Amino acid sequence: MDSADTIIETLHGNIKTVKYNKPRRKNAIDSDMYQRVTRILNNAAKDDSVSVMVFTGTGDYFSSGNDLVAARDVHGPTFFNILHDFIEAFIKFPKLLVAIVNGPAVGIAVTTLPLCDVIFAAENAFFYTPFGKLGITAEGCSTYTFPRIIGYRKALELLLFNQKMNAQEALDNGFVNYLYKPEDIQTKVWDKLMEISNVSDYLLTTTKRLMRGPIQDKLIKVNDEEIALLSKAWAARREGRENVKTSNSKL
Repeated sequence: MDSADTIIETLHGNIKTVKYNKPRRKNAIDSDMYQRVTRILNNAAKDDSVSVMVFTGTGDYFSSGNDLVAARDVHGPTFFNILHDFIEAFIKFPKLLVAIVNGPAVGIAVTTLPLCDVIFAAENAFFYTPFGKLGITAEGCSTYTFPRIIGYRKALELLLFNQKMNAQEALDNGFVNYLYKPEDIQTKVWDKLMEISNVSDYLLTTTKRLMRGPIQDKLIKVNDEEIALLSKAWAARREGRENVKTSNSKL
């Protein structure tokens, strides 16, 4: 299955929707999907027919994050460049970014959510960033955005201590804007989306620029640093596994 199948791209009026479509892998994102989404975002940024970009998932999951199976042998410089550009496309996107979190979100599917402007979530969704469990550092600018939104201590729980945040907690902490019943989220949310899309493009882009502009350079720098450190963490993790294999082979 290539990215043409795993990413479904549709346009309804001035709303472009990107749907992660790999339900057998809980919509885990691989390198091809990252690159496809990056191209879609960069193209939509220059497309006057698009005012709002929406991300959602097929099936029960929003996304289980990075596809560790598909990416097992490609966590090298090329992969981290791809990941870096994917995140930067979110940071620089000048129009309204919306997420419809139709189910659980894991890893980068969570860390990039604060780079969106409006987030709808299903009541059965949860948000999980198991970086401490994996022994790697965080990405998606989450080391900067999470403390700003949910506070320093709650951010530590998510980014270091493998705590899950349920949908109600996410709403209470200002991480998402609205909650919907799981069976309603892909339908009822569109009434709100149509209302949002009727706001003038000038007002949307100008207000976002005024609000995001002061921190955009900071987000770009954070992304640069996080990806550099993540690359080192993955290399150390891989080296540790190789050392274990070598040690076992000598027994």
